[in-house]
Formats: sequence, structure tokens, C-alpha cells
Amino acid sequence: MQTRNPRRSWVQPLCWTAVLLDGFDLVVLGVVLPVLLADGVWGLTAATGAAVSTIGLVGMMIGGLTIGTVTDVIGRRKTLILSVTIFSVCTLLCAFAPSALIFGALRFLAGLGLGGCLPTAISMVSEASAERGRASSAATLVMTGYHAGAVLTSLLGLLLIPQLGWQAMFVAGALPALVLVPLMIRHLPESAAFERARAEVAAGSGTAAAGTVVRTLFQGRLLRATIAFWVSTFLGLVLVYGLNTWLPQIMRQAGYPLGDALGLLLTLNVGAVVGLLVAGRVADRVGVRKSVIGWFLGAAVFLALFSLRLPTLGLYVMVFLAGCFVFSAQVLIYAYTQHVYPPHARATGLGWTTGMGRIGGITGPLLGGWLVAAGIAYPWGFYLFAVIGLLAAVAVAAVAGREAGRVPTERSEPARSEAGRQGARPGAGREPEAAREATPGAQAGAGPEAVQA
Repeated sequence: MQTRNPRRSWVQPLCWTAVLLDGFDLVVLGVVLPVLLADGVWGLTAATGAAVSTIGLVGMMIGGLTIGTVTDVIGRRKTLILSVTIFSVCTLLCAFAPSALIFGALRFLAGLGLGGCLPTAISMVSEASAERGRASSAATLVMTGYHAGAVLTSLLGLLLIPQLGWQAMFVAGALPALVLVPLMIRHLPESAAFERARAEVAAGSGTAAAGTVVRTLFQGRLLRATIAFWVSTFLGLVLVYGLNTWLPQIMRQAGYPLGDALGLLLTLNVGAVVGLLVAGRVADRVGVRKSVIGWFLGAAVFLALFSLRLPTLGLYVMVFLAGCFVFSAQVLIYAYTQHVYPPHARATGLGWTTGMGRIGGITGPLLGGWLVAAGIAYPWGFYLFAVIGLLAAVAVAAVAGREAGRVPTERSEPARSEAGRQGARPGAGREPEAAREATPGAQAGAGPEAVQA
């Protein structure tokens, strides 16, 4: 079993960097696609370009559904290294693709790695930070890497494509893995929660079979939580992808004198980073369930306010505030799963949540495109988006009831293990504030950790 110290200090920066590359890889196609279409590369059309984009999202969905479960079987560390290696290698090969078919296949394979990277990284940082009562802020902090990667992609596109061509973007996205993967192999520790679950398997008191881990998500009250997480994540990603794809065009349709769309999207993503930093700290103080409901309600309010006619400066302020709430609300769902699911199924629960949510990632741009084509995106489209935010808040509210129990956090698990070695009473020590959040995990009969809570 690997030690928790001193390598635990590497968990946050290594996972943050992995998520940054994840964000870079996910946005890079949107940056190079206009160039591919304008230059007629491989005879690419708008229809085939959309197909390539969609097949990448399908890969991410499958990656989330499968690799998240693999994570709970072979460990967080191996899975994260594998995910980063897969999407980095496939991204590099995209620069040398001879046809649109091969390019699309590589984007699909890269999507498998991208889909597995996010739930694994969030599980690792949440479990490593839970003992300090900072599981939610750790999850939101690591997700700032995604938006940093998105902004970096846009800026590098302005610098590299005119000078070196679109291929340079895929090379630039893959090269950091030459440093990151060796650092992860050398310094990234395994999650203590996973090691404890693995020890229970070795002692005969648990099981790591993939089928058993997946069944945990649908047992007892966890069934309601699982469905609620899927619905809220679907709705949240409809907002995230719909706004990222169509917000500039909708604002132009409304008559705002906007130039380059980059400024509006940068404002949206900067707001997302600020919102993530604030939301995580609030969730650690008042509880993640209350926070995610409040953040979705805030998102609904600001999306509805988009329907008002504002001066250009007011528009950018509103875009910033919408970014603060829309993106953070979605990430808080990811953090919430880490409080609900027992340790042996956390990555699986989050992986399935993100995987099913990818359907919302596909639906969002389609919905936005339909609203724009119908000429009703402004103002009615924002009313629709606001209703989606309200429905997401309702779905999250369905996760836990009054009678729900609670699951232990990383802090209580090592404490019980250490107490057992010293003959002390299990469960000694104060749980962090977030651990006192009412969740359905303990009464679902889902694993020994939940039963002991």
C-alpha cells in the first residue's frame, strides 16, 4: 500500500494539470474547425465537421461510463495516467490524420480518455482534501483547470495557426503529456479511500467486481440519487454547451454591436473560474447540497435577465455573472456525488453522471442552433434556459430526503483504520462540515463504508 505522505501534496497540481489538458483537448476542435472548413481540408463540410464533433462527445460519454468504473476496480492513479496517455497520443496523431474518417476515429478515441480523466481527477482531489473539510472546494478548484485550458486554446489558436497551421494546435496539446505522465508515474499517490476498499477486498469483506460496483448506483436510495444526478447534469450541460456555442451569435441576433466572439467567450469563462473558486468555499461552509441548488437558482435568474436590453458594458457584466453561476452549478454536482456515493463507487458514480450528462452536451448546441434558426433565441431562448436551470435545481433537491443518512469522508476512513490498529473506537474524530450534509448513501446498503457511518 502506498503512503499518503509526502506525495499527497502532488495530487492537486497534477490533477489540475491533467484537467487543463482535458479542457485544451476538448476545445481545440472548435478552434481549428473554421480553418479546416475554409481551407477545404479532406473536403470537410459543415455536416461532416458536426459529425466529427459529435463523435468526439460520444467517445467522452462512453469513456465516462466505462473508465469511471475501471477506476473503482484498478485504482484512481493507474486510470488517470491511462486516460491522459490515451487522449494525448490520439491528439498528437490528429495532426497527421490523412482523412476526415481517420481524424474522426482519433477524436473518438481521444474522447474515451477525456471522458475518463475528469471523474478520476475529481475523485482523487476530493478524497485527498476531505480530511480538511475541503472536498467541494478541491473539486471546484481542479475544474478551473478546464477553463484555463479553454482560454489557453483560444489564445494559442491566435498565435499558432497563422504561423504554423492548424496541425500545430494538436501538437501543442499533446506535448505537455511528455512531462506530465512521467511526473504522475513518479509522484502521484493512490487514493487512500481506494486502498482501504482494496484492503477490504483482500480481507474478504468487500468486492471490487465491476458489475457489483455498478449495481451499487442503483441500490436503495442511491437509485433516486443516481437518477437525479443524471437529470441535473444533463440539464446543466445543456446550459454549458449551449451558451459556449451560441451565446455570441444570439447576442448579435439581438442587435448588440459585438465584434470578435472571443471577448464574449473569454468573459464567460473568466466568470466561470471566479464562480468555481467562490462556489467551492461556500459549499464547504454551508453544505454542497444547499450550494448547488442555490447556484442553479442564481443561474436561472441571470439567464432570464439576459432578456433585458442592456448597454454593451452591462452585457459583459451579465455574461460574467452568468458564467459564475452556470458553470459552477454544474461542477458542484460533481462535488456532490463524492458526498453521496460510498468510496468504492465514487469514481463510477461520477463517471456515469458525466457520461450520461454528455447527452446534454450534445443537446445544448442543437437546441441553441434551433432557437437561432427559428429567430426566437432572443429573448425566448433565455427564458427557456432559465427554466432549464430551475428544473436542474429541482432535480438536485430530489437527491436527499429528511430521513437520509450520511457517508463518511476521507478523514473518517483513515481515522477508523488507525483507530482499529490502536484498539480505539472506530469513527473517532470530527467529520468535516461537508460530511454532515444529509445524503442517501449510508442507508442504501451500498458498501461497508456507508454502513459504518
